[in-house]
Amino acid sequence: DAGSDDNSSIDYPLIAKKVCEEVLKDSENLGILICGTGIGMSIAANKIKGIRCAKVSTEEEATLSKLHNNANVMAISGRIEKEQAIRIVNNFINTEFSNEERHIRRNNQIDKMM
Repeated sequence: DAGSDDNSSIDYPLIAKKVCEEVLKDSENLGILICGTGIGMSIAANKIKGIRCAKVSTEEEATLSKLHNNANVMAISGRIEKEQAIRIVNNFINTEFSNEERHIRRNNQIDKMM
């Protein structure tokens, strides 16, 4: 937990950086970023080499971000209903990256862009 414990305004790029640094310490680590929309957090997180942050809004997006894109960080809006947010987070945590050659090839292409 790297964030605020209340509704006070914080500089989300610093929180994103802190979470991503923890994710990069171990390839098994995952990060979940929550802010108003999740957009700013995802932009900040994706500036960090080795981070694959997906801004997700649905359970399917959470699943596919891991299955196809091997995301290690997920950004989500804090405005999503709690029960839906829990399902989204569970999908993200419980999905494994696909071994399909096309996903491996595409992810390798993305890595070369960094």
